[in-house]
Amino acid sequence: MTRLGAYVAEAFAAIWRNRSRSILTMLGMIIGTSSIIAVLGVSKAASTGITSTLSSFGDQGITIATDPNQDDPRSAAIQYRDVRTISSDVGSMLSYIEPSYLRTYKLRWNGKSTTTSVASASPYSQFTFTMRAGRRMEESDVTAGAHICLITSELAARLFNETSPIGEIIDLGPIRCTVVGEYSEVKSSLFSSIGASDFALIPYTTFHEISPGPVDSLTVYAAPGATVNDVSDAIDGVLRRLHGPHAVYVTQDTTAQIGTFNTVLAVIAVGLSAIGGVSLLVAGIGIMNIMLVSVTERTREIGLRKAIGARRGDVALQFLLEAILLSLIGGGIGMALGFLATLGGYSAIKSVVGEAPIPWLLIMSVAVGFSMVVGCVFGTYPAIRASRMDPIAALRA
Repeated sequence: MTRLGAYVAEAFAAIWRNRSRSILTMLGMIIGTSSIIAVLGVSKAASTGITSTLSSFGDQGITIATDPNQDDPRSAAIQYRDVRTISSDVGSMLSYIEPSYLRTYKLRWNGKSTTTSVASASPYSQFTFTMRAGRRMEESDVTAGAHICLITSELAARLFNETSPIGEIIDLGPIRCTVVGEYSEVKSSLFSSIGASDFALIPYTTFHEISPGPVDSLTVYAAPGATVNDVSDAIDGVLRRLHGPHAVYVTQDTTAQIGTFNTVLAVIAVGLSAIGGVSLLVAGIGIMNIMLVSVTERTREIGLRKAIGARRGDVALQFLLEAILLSLIGGGIGMALGFLATLGGYSAIKSVVGEAPIPWLLIMSVAVGFSMVVGCVFGTYPAIRASRMDPIAALRA
């Protein structure tokens, strides 16, 4: 350990003697490491944040809707009564099925009004957002077609200001509803910008009362053991029997879409990290080049060391440690800059998708690991070259 400490001290001294050259050599490591850390940190935080926010909506099941691009979408439109037929024919494959609606209505209360999205729901499909006040939708509300609604805190603030909305009766389109629940705030400007944080929910039976035409889609929850493809094919078969063999329907699986999104984001992160990896490769070549120059400059020193008994391993270790220290110092500075860039990116990510934890342990491991690997790989050849020098020829030089 004493000898290793002496070699480390000598390596630091050699780097400090040629500090201008060393700083220029470390620039590649600084740029490459900081870019990789920033890309990994921001992409992981964004992926985690968006996934957790989407998951807050709960299991949205499988959505089956009429394909609007077919020849006659009107004849293929899904009707409210189709739900009962599907439940009867393929009920063993389903945990739950309900018609889904989404409309824009004007809400009025105490002389105030606002226009927002109103969606249908049931106890099975309503969002899993935290309740700020009141209660969730119950099965009795759906069975009775109750005129009740649940609203988000953003909508409550717009319509009721500081007044508690629970128990208040509002005009919702053509009907009057009692507000029974208020969801907590959705802290995500991404969902605010698309209107996902400003909506109201009413039972789908109540929605059918005020909009008796075709439904927008079917929301289906597969039974345990039933695959999405099997459920989709079975329901398509029933719908084609009801609406004609040429009817076309599209299926969307929210869980699969989230997985696809994360895969795409991961591929983008890998691609951007590969660009940063090119910087590390260039940095490694720079370290090898400067170490070869150092070996040439210190030829007499190497010969003198060997002449007084230094072994090949001692000489190789000295130069290898110098290369590793160059890489680690550059990687350390790059890690600090990458952390700052990640924190800056995190602020933007948090404002868009809400809370998004940064995997600091992964980032630090990547930074230290890359620095060690670059130093070892690109410092090995100069170290071996120095260790193989003939002491007599080195002293003559």
